[in-house]
Parts: sequence; C-alpha cells; structure tokens
Amino acid sequence: QVQLVESGGGLVQAGGSLTLSCVASGSIFSRKAMAWDRQAPGKQRELFAAITSGGNTNYADSVTGRFTISRDNTNNTVYLQMNSLKPEVTAVYYCNSYVGSSWSSALNAWGQGTLVTVSS
Repeated sequence: QVQLVESGGGLVQAGGSLTLSCVASGSIFSRKAMAWDRQAPGKQRELFAAITSGGNTNYADSVTGRFTISRDNTNNTVYLQMNSLKPEVTAVYYCNSYVGSSWSSALNAWGQGTLVTVSS
C-alpha cells in the first residue's frame, strides 16, 4: 500500500502561484498513475488532474491552462503547479494514487490533504 504526504499549501493572494508536492512511499511509485483532487467548503470532492506512469496528463476544464501536474520518479514525487489563482479554488488538496499505470485503473490511496487558501 502506498503512503502519500502532501505539502506546499498555504495562503496566497489572488493572481499568485503555488506549487504543491506529494511524496509517495511504500510502493513502486514509477508504475503508478497519480492524481490531484480537491474539496472546497460545502462542495463535493473534485478530481481535476491526473498523470500516467509515462507522463501523459489529463485535466478538468476548470483547471486547464492554469494548473500543471508533473512527476519526478527519481524522488517519488508528484507536483501540482497552480498559477493565476482565484479565491474560488480555495480548498483542501489531496494527492491520489491509482492501482495501475493509467487513470483507467482504480484509485487506491489518498494523502491527508493540504489546505490552499486564496485571498481576494
């Protein structure tokens, strides 16, 4: 079972940028697809970015062009670069791991989350 630890959240002004990191341990990270999801206050959890073991990426329309998911298999880390931040993206952000190498497999692990707050 993989363990995931997110970091990098915090308070940022609207229009700013932030990079989240997620370090994975306990499994073969390089063979796993990874994803980020978020839960805003009073809203359902939303999975919005995913990356295969080979580096192919997929994004929800809500973040396309502003967020970038990437991975460093040497350091067992997946990143989320967030630009042009808006107050409405304030949420707890979670790192996810898939069972397999692509997002067609099931999610089977989640981190504890990191809070991102965007002030207006």
